[in-house]
Amino acid sequence: MKQKLIAVTMGDAAGIGPEIVVKTFANTAFIAEHPSFAIGDAGVLRRQAAALRLGLDIREFSSVAEIAPRPGLLDVLRVPGANVLPPDLPVGAVSAAAGRAAFDAIRTAIDLAVRGEITGICTAPIHKEALAAAHVPYPGHTEMLADLSGTRDYAMMLVNPTLRTILVTVHCSMLEAIAKLSVESELRIIRLAYRAMRDLGIESPRVAVAGLNPHASEGGLFGREDLDIIAPAVQLARNEGIDASGPWPGDTVFMNARRGRFDIVVAQYHDQGLIPVKLAGVEDGVNITVGLPFVRTSPDHGTAFDIAGKGIADPASLQVALQTAHQFVRSRVNHPFITGA
Repeated sequence: MKQKLIAVTMGDAAGIGPEIVVKTFANTAFIAEHPSFAIGDAGVLRRQAAALRLGLDIREFSSVAEIAPRPGLLDVLRVPGANVLPPDLPVGAVSAAAGRAAFDAIRTAIDLAVRGEITGICTAPIHKEALAAAHVPYPGHTEMLADLSGTRDYAMMLVNPTLRTILVTVHCSMLEAIAKLSVESELRIIRLAYRAMRDLGIESPRVAVAGLNPHASEGGLFGREDLDIIAPAVQLARNEGIDASGPWPGDTVFMNARRGRFDIVVAQYHDQGLIPVKLAGVEDGVNITVGLPFVRTSPDHGTAFDIAGKGIADPASLQVALQTAHQFVRSRVNHPFITGA
């Protein structure tokens, strides 16, 4: 029986996505251990590989069944009905065409994963303004993946070698993030964090919950959310047998997690969780969507328009993300929650 593969979506063509994709597939030793294929515009990838003089043979296919990856080759699945991006597409700039192409590649990958034709997706970076310019009704990968796969219970988890964090709210303003907080949403993410850590082999996960306000409200002096929302959710989780604690002050909880006191930190909003992870460097950071019916990972950086087209983008984070996806697929039986199996 032919091995099912992991697909790498090209990302925004105006950013560094195509560059880090072709650099990853040009690493023959890496691809020999992590056979995969790409979904996107083969012309963009060919031009990028040629500009970098990688000597990478790029083949285009219309069906996953035709694809047979091997080192030194980059097999690209054509996106059905997609417009071919022009050679003169502006690099390092927001483009509706690039946003649409990125979305079409992701939607194709999700369809394949839901049908069971692939086992996972590793997504190169997209640009949220480009998605909006293309009238794509999603602010980012996480919401897109969940909605198009019919997943209702999901979360964004960020990991690196020293820290894991999971988010209560994701792509929204601070005002919206605060309005979205509830005992129910807190408890849901605490449960997700606990189960995700169990499925990573941690027998008794220690889940720390970060506070929302300075000093976790200091007994209510700086707001009521920590007392009225987060603390009750932590207690409910403890009643279920989860080793949850908090709310902890946001300025120290991540430090304590890195020192080994906690296995994962529940962050209340996007930047609270991502800044500590990215301070350690984006090279080893991986974004994992918990709860999907397939594996999904992504590098822990964006489109980097400022260096796009210069040939200096580092593919390390994409390679770590792809490696992580393969690890989850290989241990799918042991990690049923992460993969949604």
